[in-house]
Formats: sequence, C-alpha cells, structure tokens
Amino acid sequence: MKSLIETIIEPLVDHPESIVVTEKEEENKIVYHLQVHENDVGKVIGKNGRIAKAIRTVVYAAGTKSNKKVYLDIM
Repeated sequence: MKSLIETIIEPLVDHPESIVVTEKEEENKIVYHLQVHENDVGKVIGKNGRIAKAIRTVVYAAGTKSNKKVYLDIM
C-alpha cells in the first residue's frame, strides 16, 4: 500500500524525495501517514480538498481486500 501511495503522489509534487509514508496498524484499522515537503502540501490537498479526496478514494478501494479499515492522513 505504501508503494501505491508513493506512486500516486510522486507526479503531483516538486520534491518527490521528501515523500514519507508511515504505517500504523491497530486492532481494527490501518492508518497511513503521508508527509510531503511543506511547499507541496497544497498540491497534494488540491482546491477544496479534491485531490486529497480522490487519493483517499483510491487507497480505501485498494484496502478493501483486508478486513481492517484503511485511513490516510496527509501532513
């Protein structure tokens, strides 16, 4: 899942080397924390959060194969 998130984010940002995806697994959910360069945050979130919503939709759809709920936090 980390590689999927990185693959989606890389073309959107100016500093792809600063992409960091961390995974925190809990009892009934998996939370992915996405960190990007401070100048790229707006590009990842998009106007009115549209890009972030689209990214989350893809990640959530890919995570339906597991029994755990998947979340994506963008920092």
